[in-house]
Amino acid sequence: MKSYETLADLQPLVGENIGTSDWIQIDQDRINKFADATGDHQWIHVDVDRAKTGPFGAPIAHGFLTLSLMSAFFGTGFEIRKSTMGVNYGLNKVRFIQPVPVGSRVRGQFKLLAWDAIEGGAQLTIEVAMEMEGSSKPVCVAESITRRF
Repeated sequence: MKSYETLADLQPLVGENIGTSDWIQIDQDRINKFADATGDHQWIHVDVDRAKTGPFGAPIAHGFLTLSLMSAFFGTGFEIRKSTMGVNYGLNKVRFIQPVPVGSRVRGQFKLLAWDAIEGGAQLTIEVAMEMEGSSKPVCVAESITRRF
């Protein structure tokens, strides 16, 4: 995990990679729990036998499941030691580039797009490229806006 002392240490890094998260395994249990939590029980996610004969050859993670892992990615991607808290302020753009089959491992790459001063801290716009182990292209790319204090 990359570590930064203060929010100000990030300001000159606009345009650069500021961290990479740990890998997260996408197993069927995680997919099923997400389906239960959201009410999205579409067969391509939860019906293992039917999904094997479907367009992806196996169950796939929900796009929003992949996106929801962004919080976990932030937790292991980088730290700002003298920041007392951070809040999710929103997203500018999200694209689901390719499906995530059950059994895959995913992680986040963080690129700082903007650093803007706010009262008591900074608003960070960060591109999160979620990649799948063994794939050359990301599975999801999102612009996350966080406020750190």
